[in-house]
Amino acid sequence: MSKHRIYTTSFASVYPHYVAKAEKKGRTQAEVDEIIGWLTGYSNKQLKKVLDNKTDFETFFAKAPQLNPARSLIKGVICGVRIEEIEDPLMREISYLDKMIDELAKGKTMAKILRTPQE
Repeated sequence: MSKHRIYTTSFASVYPHYVAKAEKKGRTQAEVDEIIGWLTGYSNKQLKKVLDNKTDFETFFAKAPQLNPARSLIKGVICGVRIEEIEDPLMREISYLDKMIDELAKGKTMAKILRTPQE
């Protein structure tokens, strides 16, 4: 079975689309970077290196410094598929990121997007 082509796509080629989607709805690149950092543990400096090196999605998630254990709280549908039902671990990680960027573009607060416990 061949890999899905998104796995070998460079993260740098998709990142501008995440930023554009957010900015079109009045959100910022900094918020996109914060989401990526929350999900993967990449610092801004590490993220810049990933983008400069044109790291593919598979490597991006495989080498993530610290995948957030709370990412399993991300539920819902992305591209017509329920995230909780995605069996392929890498596709699920990519879907978590897509869902969070969608939530940002839909105007959710960062606290809700980052699954911050409500006090």
